[in-house]
Amino acid sequence: AVVSTQSTGDSYKDFADVFDPIIQEYHGIKADARHTSDMDSTKLVGNVNPDAPVKSTRIRVGRSINGYGLSPGITKEQRLAVEQLFASASKKFPENLAGEYYPLTGMDEKVRQQLVDDHFLFMSGDRNLTVAGMERDWPEGRGIFHNKEKTFLVWVNEEDQLRIISMEKGGDVLGV
Repeated sequence: AVVSTQSTGDSYKDFADVFDPIIQEYHGIKADARHTSDMDSTKLVGNVNPDAPVKSTRIRVGRSINGYGLSPGITKEQRLAVEQLFASASKKFPENLAGEYYPLTGMDEKVRQQLVDDHFLFMSGDRNLTVAGMERDWPEGRGIFHNKEKTFLVWVNEEDQLRIISMEKGGDVLGV
């Protein structure tokens, strides 16, 4: 097994001779493959069989913000800036996504316990994240956002700068 963490997006370019073959083998892609993002949900086809015993469906995506270090190399100041940027942006979400941002620093114990009970809160102590330097300055600059219905969540500065999660009960992938 090969484990590698990068401190900046440029690391993938600077060390392409090392990383490209590993990435190609892991993902089963050719050297000339290019990633194309397509966020058009109308192109999704198929769904889970409604008779299947699916308890819930969750779709997650990790995003990084250009100009800030990736988790192994992000500075405390950058992490705090990412948190502030997200906290500010989340106040402008449309009504169906509107909710509240909860910073881990100074979090009320009752709120923390509810987030744990809801299985929403990420925690410190993951050995791999610790070894990679991703838990430096814990818990500063980290938090969680969720909308009123608790179907849309964003983890701030956990493993990714932003881990965006959409979920709902049942197997309606297209709805999620």
